[in-house]
Amino acid sequence: MCFFDSPIGRCEAVREMVLLDETQRECACEHGCPPGFKCPLEGCFATFSGVSEEMAGDLAARAAHEAVERAAHRKVREAVTA
Repeated sequence: MCFFDSPIGRCEAVREMVLLDETQRECACEHGCPPGFKCPLEGCFATFSGVSEEMAGDLAARAAHEAVERAAHRKVREAVTA
């Protein structure tokens, strides 16, 4: 049997369950939320990160890459439906 003991919450902005044991900034990077975005779960996240600086950089780079991919897919869908 497996137990998942991390706090989670439903984020309506990304329509996913997100982990609340990370900082809000880490969550935003993970889910591609832009800087200055009004987070519906603001105040629910951990105040200190358990992620190393190196890992934080990797997560930010991956999130940026995924955001670019989502934008490209959105443009293709818009072009197809137009």
